[in-house]
Amino acid sequence: MDKRTFLKSLGLVATGIPALSFAQEDFFETLADQKKLLAQVLRRGDTIGLIAPAGVINTEESIVMTREIFEKFGFKVKEGKHIRSRYGNLAGKDEERLADIHSMFADQEVKAIICIRGGAGASRLLPQIDYQLIANNPKVLLGYSDITALIMAFYKKTGLISFHGAVGISTWSNTVAKNFENQFFLNQSTQFANPTDKGDNFIQYKERITTIRSGQAEGILLGGNLTLLSGLCGSAYLPDFKNAILFLEEVDENIERVDRMFCQLKLAGILEQIKGFVFGKCTDCGPAGGYGSLTLEQVLNDYIKPLGVPAYSGAMIGHIANQFILPVGAHVKMDADKGTITLLQQVLKD
Repeated sequence: MDKRTFLKSLGLVATGIPALSFAQEDFFETLADQKKLLAQVLRRGDTIGLIAPAGVINTEESIVMTREIFEKFGFKVKEGKHIRSRYGNLAGKDEERLADIHSMFADQEVKAIICIRGGAGASRLLPQIDYQLIANNPKVLLGYSDITALIMAFYKKTGLISFHGAVGISTWSNTVAKNFENQFFLNQSTQFANPTDKGDNFIQYKERITTIRSGQAEGILLGGNLTLLSGLCGSAYLPDFKNAILFLEEVDENIERVDRMFCQLKLAGILEQIKGFVFGKCTDCGPAGGYGSLTLEQVLNDYIKPLGVPAYSGAMIGHIANQFILPVGAHVKMDADKGTITLLQQVLKD
């Protein structure tokens, strides 16, 4: 993700929070004390809402295919009023994208809210969101990348467990569809693990995990896109990371910037608080020009190994086809040797 674009958008966060008593006060003092809000399990025939709270939707086909995906699951689909709007690279002005978020949470017919895409600009909305409305109407929110901003803010301000996973324009393989059904229809406790199939090869070549430091840990699963998390440092929209299992992913960044963002998390005191670490994919990340570059492995070793916590990389998280659908805010156990994340609680209400 282009951090320079993100930081420009984040500048609006500093303009202040509107006069909502709820927005000025968090329910909870620490992560350990934080209550959790759970959305209802989904059923075929439910209505889901489509929103575009970040980047512009460039083609009508993106909307058509998103509708097709969720209608195939058996849902009725309601579109946000402004999903076809455009304001530069954004899917409408801030007030338009904000209105779609609020209308979907207020609509009693809508049981889940699906982001059509990520992109940029969701962080601009955080000071104006009506968090009381969300707390009063907890619903499934599914998205990733720039949607990390909403996922983090919703958990911080309300305790709502949202879901980091495929957006409408993602590649919905049968694997992703099955994961969706298991998570949202069956409400199954899930173990997230890369496939270990070697195919016709003598050893496994694809989807390998790398153990950075051995061990197991339990904690609250928090994380998302590295650019978004580092950009939100120092704001009112990041939760307490004490005793968290931190997961991260990134896309289209050179390693110099990845290093800088990890440094920002370290200097903000986030890394020293966590109990475990999982890195997903750094898709299309590579060296910068000039005198050379660190490798991603060196960056992870420099920042994560000294923490002394269980850690691994290579998880199927991020800008890839068969990504996990992770419940952010859930109590989990991770195993850095096996490369697994296991849910220790239900994340939806039956």
